[in-house]
Amino acid sequence: MRVGVVDCGTNSLRLLVADVEGARLREVTRLNEIVRLGEGVDAAGRLAPAAMDRAFAVLRRYAAICREAGVERTRFAATSASRDAANADEFVAGVTAAFPGLDPEVVTGEEEADLSFVGATSALREHGEDLGRTLVVDLGGGSTEFILGRATAQAAEAEASVSVKLGSVRLTERLLHPGGGFASLGAADDNGAAGRDDAPRVHDDGVPTAHAVGAATREITARLQEVEAVVPFADVDTVVGVAGTVTTLTAHALHLESYDRSRIHGAHVDPASMLEACDDMLASSRERRAAMPFLHPGRVDVIAAGALIWAEILRRVQARSPGLSLRTSESDILDGMALRLR
Repeated sequence: MRVGVVDCGTNSLRLLVADVEGARLREVTRLNEIVRLGEGVDAAGRLAPAAMDRAFAVLRRYAAICREAGVERTRFAATSASRDAANADEFVAGVTAAFPGLDPEVVTGEEEADLSFVGATSALREHGEDLGRTLVVDLGGGSTEFILGRATAQAAEAEASVSVKLGSVRLTERLLHPGGGFASLGAADDNGAAGRDDAPRVHDDGVPTAHAVGAATREITARLQEVEAVVPFADVDTVVGVAGTVTTLTAHALHLESYDRSRIHGAHVDPASMLEACDDMLASSRERRAAMPFLHPGRVDVIAAGALIWAEILRRVQARSPGLSLRTSESDILDGMALRLR
């Protein structure tokens, strides 16, 4: 059966057209457009009209691609930004108009995590790999999903999962964006003093200040404490990272001269090398980030926050599971959606 599935995240709008036969998936087309649907939603609580218009324009193009490909069944899943928005109904109506026949749904965090686990491990397991006790981390723009389970060549079964409001776009807008202060967030500076309203978040070159990084790190730590109350980080054999932030940082860790999906997908990356790549990205100026050949222009302003989140996750998991194997997967929630579509 040929299927077309769309994942609408906070930062990206992605399409997968694939032929599905049983537990096997053959990719026909995979597209990714940065639309920044969640721009401003954390502060306003609503999806901005301009952001929705960007998404609708891309969806009209995706609809044409699906028609030309002879897609038999479709599914649209909207995640973090749409769950949080007060005008989600308006967005859903616009999706239906832009992509006739599509039945948009706003998936729960739990379902999003389940689909991500199945999708992230699918291609690795297809090659006969036994990943053992596996932690899949789907680091998005508005939320991050943590799914723990067992993944063998025969099956993938999640045991525990949690979705937290922690993502590259959300953290950038709250703590790492130029302007504003931290007092409203109750943040403290590195000496424990309350954040000042005029405290700078980034330097003139776009590098986050130490004050901002400290506040952001405390925010990440608080969210990870919530995660560990549900998903333990101990005795993990394999960490599988998915989504654009992780794949971009993998390209940086591998010193790629361009974004090469074939080298990124399934990559084994030494955790120390990944942490070095994250720290380097965080310390890079906006000009340097924009010149990186593997970095999508739509991620230039949010990748520093993503790098900080990914680094803090890895440090915390590695402290509990020192011998872990770190993998990157280009298969993710899209693949899970396609495999589950019957």
